[in-house]
Amino acid sequence: MGVEEDVRQQLAALGVEHEIVPCDPSLADTAAFCAAYGYAVEDSANTLLVVGKSDPPRHAACVVLAHTRLDVNRTVRQRLGARRASFASADDTRALTGMEIGGVTVFGLPDELAIWVDARVMERERIVLGGGSRSFKVVAPPTILLGLHGVEVVDGLATEAGTPLKTGSE
Repeated sequence: MGVEEDVRQQLAALGVEHEIVPCDPSLADTAAFCAAYGYAVEDSANTLLVVGKSDPPRHAACVVLAHTRLDVNRTVRQRLGARRASFASADDTRALTGMEIGGVTVFGLPDELAIWVDARVMERERIVLGGGSRSFKVVAPPTILLGLHGVEVVDGLATEAGTPLKTGSE
């Protein structure tokens, strides 16, 4: 079974009303998708895979609104219990999730992967998420995320884009 089918099966199993929105794979990146299909960037929720540089490395999937910035250097690093943290590479993301950048989603992820959702995501009426490939998006109320295994809603997982991040010395 392919990743798209895995995503569709998990969505059906969650029992939450949602919409599958087909898209041209060349328009799957957030800004292009929103412009082409008429969705607000503020409703777009990106799923980003992160890795803590520890032995062994620890990964998590983070869901943040597209107009915010994931706080990798403070909140993510601390939650991973690592001295350093970064975004996972496209190759690592593909190997761990089976998904391509531009379509990564929380649906269909391995159960052992932690899922952290920025609290701001839960305040939206609806969110637009990746579909596991670059061929479709999922539009649903953010409560759909609460049915996923291992999900945690985290205050301060992201900051407003353009807001300077504090360092550990501040």
